Amino acid sequence: MYGKSPVEFPRRIVCLTAETTEIAFMVGAGDRVVGVPGTARRPEAARDRARVGGFTTFRTDRILALEPDLVLGFSDLQADVVAELIGAGVAVLCTNQRRLDEVLAAILLIGGALGCEAAARDVVADMRDEIKQMHEYTSVWPDRPRVYFEEWMDPLIAGIGWVSDLIEVAGGRDVFADLRDRRAARERVVTAADVAARDPEIILASWCGKPVDGAAITARPGWDKIAAVASGEVHEIAGEDVLSPGPSLAQGLRRIHEIIQRFQAR
Repeated sequence: MYGKSPVEFPRRIVCLTAETTEIAFMVGAGDRVVGVPGTARRPEAARDRARVGGFTTFRTDRILALEPDLVLGFSDLQADVVAELIGAGVAVLCTNQRRLDEVLAAILLIGGALGCEAAARDVVADMRDEIKQMHEYTSVWPDRPRVYFEEWMDPLIAGIGWVSDLIEVAGGRDVFADLRDRRAARERVVTAADVAARDPEIILASWCGKPVDGAAITARPGWDKIAAVASGEVHEIAGEDVLSPGPSLAQGLRRIHEIIQRFQAR
């Protein structure tokens, strides 16, 4: 009878992205995760779970075969697979974070949905503490180097909002900070001339799963005059550290800060 049985949180969870996988494990629900995307690398235990596809190339039959109680997704780019799963009667929680504060909110939301609110709050508290401490440390720097983050190379796409936030916390000045609230990648397309005009002192790149070709970046026409190219300040950042909007952003923040701090010490 209704009301007699105890309410249970999802017992079989399928994650469609690396960060939802990492969040589920970090809040203590890893034993309930039965499916993950091929991009899931963290934690190592996630690699043993069934693979259900890529970021936008999922097969719903493979997901449905796992009989999930809940599917966790991210972004409007997964709208099609989310619609198919909902149409098949599956419960789906799809977040759409773009800024750093939205990432923290998404961790709390997912943790709550999994019945792990306290653990999620602990994860977020640790991230907030690290962000706060680093921001307090870098906010007094008299000079903050100009930083260009390249998310894709053809066309050139400047960094998404949370990356711009990370650069600022880490002690840099994002040369395309005016684009940080543009949520779609197509809205952050820039030209080589745009980048050259803003003359970044540091170039960071992470090409959405494709290895960064640093030589190709430095060989672009006219870019030899860009300060970052002239001084050899072109750096690849691992995608799992900076393009996965979840707990791993803390690692990306440390890496960006390390690069900027080394630049400041020259």
